[in-house]
Amino acid sequence: MDWREGVRIAVRAIAGHRLRSALTIAGIVIGIATVVAFASFGASVQTDVVGEFQDTSASEVYVLSGGGFFSGSGPPDEGGTLTAPVITTHDVDRIDRIEGVRAVIPRGTVPIASLTYGNETVTQVGLTATTPNAFDDAMVEGRPFEMGADEIVLNEAAAGQFEENVTVGSTIEITRQETASFTVVGITSGARGGVSGFGSSGPEFYVPVDPHYQTAQRSPSVGVDQRAYAQVTVVAEAGQVTKVTDRIETYIETESDATRLAGEDGTVTVQSTEDVVGGIEEVLEDITRLVTGIGVLALVVGAFGIANIMLVSVTERTNEIGIMKAIGATNREILGLFLAESVLLGIAGAVIGIPLGLAVGYGGAVYAEVGFAIPVGWIALALAMGIAIGVVAGVYPAWRAARVDPIEALRYE
Repeated sequence: MDWREGVRIAVRAIAGHRLRSALTIAGIVIGIATVVAFASFGASVQTDVVGEFQDTSASEVYVLSGGGFFSGSGPPDEGGTLTAPVITTHDVDRIDRIEGVRAVIPRGTVPIASLTYGNETVTQVGLTATTPNAFDDAMVEGRPFEMGADEIVLNEAAAGQFEENVTVGSTIEITRQETASFTVVGITSGARGGVSGFGSSGPEFYVPVDPHYQTAQRSPSVGVDQRAYAQVTVVAEAGQVTKVTDRIETYIETESDATRLAGEDGTVTVQSTEDVVGGIEEVLEDITRLVTGIGVLALVVGAFGIANIMLVSVTERTNEIGIMKAIGATNREILGLFLAESVLLGIAGAVIGIPLGLAVGYGGAVYAEVGFAIPVGWIALALAMGIAIGVVAGVYPAWRAARVDPIEALRYE
């Protein structure tokens, strides 16, 4: 029997039981669509997040007290992994003199009791202390603050959170031990040193480290109290990120105040943009794999459905099998016939499930406002899984059909 004839017989058998075949295919469609939908949405988020991070932070190196961005607690900006502030002003000055370093941006938090604009008061907020070069090419309106001044810069989320939007020239009252007036001099889309690649940031208020950041440590190198930070961002010259990272690591390990202040129980981590991007990708890939496991479970259910319909088909067509054997069909041809039928069911499920999954993934990407990315690898895997499920689920029923005794089959009613 020609293989094309076997396929035609398999198609006729499937078409002869449309409802039963459709319900069986539906199980495969749900599994394949789930895998492709979550994979495409995960790929879209990953591409958007990593792309944004690389665009905004491509030349940055981070010096952090603690285990770094991906030591298990989340981004430092969200209170995850940073420990005591140990990177002193002495360290900042020394790092700034390293070859290939374009700028060094310290970053710290200034705790406050409340922040008032107009008739609205916010209490669950802190100030981010940094330097003017944190706002390179990121000013939407106005200018960066000047060191030594009672000036403040807001990001767009902070400026828009009040009923009356904050504008350049507005005055904000900030209460610590006492209340002081700060002049809004600029609105920014973001500041270097944060981890904007993790998604859209919440409201942030930036003030100059001098005079508003007061956290200090005694510098072992110069023997006086100095401002100390838990995080410092280094902007490297173009193409110098790897070399600058190595030079900073050497300084931190051999000469820095930070390592001595951290002591044996603490760590000071140096991470480049490539390290952080790699960590982001690993986290997102792990999440994608975990969620697509749901689709794999649905595929297992679909496989049982194919096996069930094929066993029923073998029983119903026992007489037909006997006739085919009586006119010369071999066991191998009978095996191939029923295996082709189960594989066609799997392929049909994949062919319908893949575009359906892509449509759902596209809808999720639009809802999340990220660019849509097509996961070619996952699509190929989904198609392969559809075929594999058809093969695995059809092997036993096909083998059972091939073993039917032709004499007994001819007498079967």
